[in-house]
Amino acid sequence: MRKSLLCLAVAGVLTGCNPAPENTTNNTSQNPAAEQMASQQSAADATSATERLNQWFEDKFEQQLQQSPIQMTFMGRKDKYDQIDEVTLEAEQQQLEWLEGTVAELKANFDYEQLDLEAQTSYDVWVYQYEMAKAGARFRNNQYVFTQMQGIHALLPQILINFHKVDNADDMQAYVSRIEGISKAISDLLVRAQHNAEQGVRPPRFAYEGVLSQLDSLLTGAPLSDSEQDIPLWADTKSKINSLIEADKLSDEQAKELTNAAKIALQQHFQPAYAGLKQWLQDDITNTEDNATGVGKHPDGVAYYNHQLKVSTTTDLTADQIHQIGLKEVERLTAEMKAIKDQVGFPGDLQAFFEFIKKDDQFYYPDTDAGRQAYIDDSQQYLDFINSRLPEFFGTLPKAGLVVKRVEPFREQPGAAQHYFPGTPDGSRPGVYYAHLSDMRSMPKNEMEAIAYHEGSPGHHMQISIAQELTSVPTFRTQARFTVYSEGWALYAELLAKEMGAYQNPYSDFGRLITEMWRAVRLVVDTGLHSKGWTEQQAIDYFLEKTPIAEGAVLSEVRRYLVIPGQATAYKIGMIKILELRRFAEQQLGDRFDIREFHDTILTGGALPLSVLERRVQNWVNQVKTRPLA
Repeated sequence: MRKSLLCLAVAGVLTGCNPAPENTTNNTSQNPAAEQMASQQSAADATSATERLNQWFEDKFEQQLQQSPIQMTFMGRKDKYDQIDEVTLEAEQQQLEWLEGTVAELKANFDYEQLDLEAQTSYDVWVYQYEMAKAGARFRNNQYVFTQMQGIHALLPQILINFHKVDNADDMQAYVSRIEGISKAISDLLVRAQHNAEQGVRPPRFAYEGVLSQLDSLLTGAPLSDSEQDIPLWADTKSKINSLIEADKLSDEQAKELTNAAKIALQQHFQPAYAGLKQWLQDDITNTEDNATGVGKHPDGVAYYNHQLKVSTTTDLTADQIHQIGLKEVERLTAEMKAIKDQVGFPGDLQAFFEFIKKDDQFYYPDTDAGRQAYIDDSQQYLDFINSRLPEFFGTLPKAGLVVKRVEPFREQPGAAQHYFPGTPDGSRPGVYYAHLSDMRSMPKNEMEAIAYHEGSPGHHMQISIAQELTSVPTFRTQARFTVYSEGWALYAELLAKEMGAYQNPYSDFGRLITEMWRAVRLVVDTGLHSKGWTEQQAIDYFLEKTPIAEGAVLSEVRRYLVIPGQATAYKIGMIKILELRRFAEQQLGDRFDIREFHDTILTGGALPLSVLERRVQNWVNQVKTRPLA
């Protein structure tokens, strides 16, 4: 048994959520041969039922995909390539009713007890997704439609530019049709935003200001005005058409027709729809809050926030419980930070140490090309070290490799968060850990090691690559997204790396504590804003007191929480649950505990709600207990 450093860090924080003890009933068989035959028949029945269910899931998932042309585009498919998703309330209701019908069909045609454990998990996830969608229908009028963080007004043009691949004239014609589709979607969504505003549900003023700035970028330039600068969609249209001409896939006449059709679509559909949204935002902005508070003040806002917490954490934890967990974690991490401060011999208090960390040149690479390359090279070295240790901690490894790259110039932003882009399921294209390096003072050395492990291995790269490569579960499971699972795993991975031998430099270990503290503070701040009446400034002040994070980044974070209530709580709650499950397995299995099998149990089922993940771990523990001793 490997002694755990991890479970000493967080033990039993999610009160009432610990795994139940296994069934210890002793059923002694009086007829071993008959029992063996019955067991074999049961296994055969389970295999047959599971195969039938998995095919049913493939059929239903395909039907579901056909309701979302955009999702199919994300997946690289060209079905309904000229269409945009329906975004009206009526369309949402129809999709919910379809999903309700599938659950009724599922329960009528499949006996849960006849399925193997993996099929039961698929069954549970499908039903869970429906139940969350059904519960969320009540709060459609509570949602912010247009914000600076997740507005569909910016997402839809981005999809056309980055994901709508044009290989021939038909693809380009579909692109033009989608410009009209975007315009209709914006008009439909504006109706929803106006209705919500009439009910007293508006995002804060800064969200309106952010959207207006984005709209200006989308509307300023040719062919919507006499300008040498093109709007993004027009620049992309010309680029895509020119690429087809250069590839000899488009005649001059076809190019002329498509260019003209795109111009008409932009001028007669895109501009009026986006200008209408802009005008309404300008007229309505005087009704918004300047010093913003959370959604709890809105009609049915308390219930809405509780629902958002349930969606984000997949638990029944209340806002008060999450707030208290956050306070407890902040206290624990503060003590660990002070211990490292004392270890390195810093004479001042923790706030003075924060200032030292933020300002001392030793913690930053030069703001030069050589400094940027050094950041990439050192990050790769950290990941190479972890890769050498992976076989000791994981039985299943991803096929896809992992590389570290600087973000491309056209989308690089000073101080923006590093991120991961998945490779291909067959491993032919590696996963990429991207870093924004235009401002090296925003990329401290002491945090880079933890972030590399979070975004790369053993974090998102391990989790997402293994999920994509699964062949033992239905396709919908490989595409499932539960933030509490994926981000909880990545935060757990930062701590796991310490057990694997990382963070030899105490300042890097302090950087790991900073990133974990960031997520602990989120529990306090998110619940403070949305359930306790905190203002934006109160949240900023708390953040700055507890972390050495730059004020600009803190402002951006708090404004993110204000417009996406509950989401930020998922990271720490997920990490804590994975730690609890590991502690449970270690206690139950003793010397039989194998860290590689535990990690494979967590990762080889794809993203799961925490309750389903808990049952998965319990089942594994029970299976290990029944194995004959070697």
